[in-house]
Amino acid sequence: MDGNLKVVRTEVSLSAGKRLRELREQMGLTLRDVEISSTTLSETRSIDEFIINPSRLSDIETKGVIPSIYRLYVLSVIYRADFTELLKLYGVDLSLTAADFAICSPIKTHRLELPTDRGTARFPSKIDPGFNLRVTTDVSRMIQDWGSIPMQYLDELAHKQKYIYAYVGMEDLTMYPLLLPGSFLQVDETRTRVEEKKWRSELERPIYFIETREGYVCCWCSVRRGEIVLQSHPLSPVPARILKHPQEAEVIGQVVGVAMRLGEVRPAPAPAVQEQPQIPAVDEGEPKEVRRH
Repeated sequence: MDGNLKVVRTEVSLSAGKRLRELREQMGLTLRDVEISSTTLSETRSIDEFIINPSRLSDIETKGVIPSIYRLYVLSVIYRADFTELLKLYGVDLSLTAADFAICSPIKTHRLELPTDRGTARFPSKIDPGFNLRVTTDVSRMIQDWGSIPMQYLDELAHKQKYIYAYVGMEDLTMYPLLLPGSFLQVDETRTRVEEKKWRSELERPIYFIETREGYVCCWCSVRRGEIVLQSHPLSPVPARILKHPQEAEVIGQVVGVAMRLGEVRPAPAPAVQEQPQIPAVDEGEPKEVRRH
């Protein structure tokens, strides 16, 4: 296996070298011209590693020798080429940085420095005019066109086939105060099976993104005998509902990420006080009030 990987890497390096040679020839430059230019830049910036002598450049172009970051940068300057595109020739794609973050999980909270001045990302440039901020919506269905902006981390929004993104309507208080109106949600479409067990806290219990005949809703769920219970947060004024499953309610996926603004929270309106008939005790997690459709 290691031998095969080495062959692949060699082929990549040879292909990259060939492309660098093509760029040089397109500029009408000789090996000696590149050496002179690199020496000038080296003296200007006081960085000796910038110098590229003819024999080294020849090895890079024809023998699969991988240039250092200094020399690759110099070549990008001399050839008027995008440095990130030259990195791609050697298999280093900076647009995948956000996705590659998943390989490491730092234990300390830290600040992310967004490289907003490098590369491009796909971003919704045209939204369906029917998009209503007051209603919970599947955002991916509302995007009519994508454009490019220099914010590579947003590229995840367009390319993660496993996920869709949702917006909690400003009038949707189903999971208030756990999920605030105006929140953006990341939903895993592969997790459509409702988990049934005892949860130690409300933070552990999965929240699902549900599509009903009236629209979308995010809530806790329980499925039994062809019915699905759409349970709101105990502090929410929204009553629970029982619908036929999957005829009247379909589980789109499980909420796995939340982005919401804090500090501008308005209190949920208090529900009207009504005399409620006494009901038998139920297991933890059962809705206290249920409305059947």
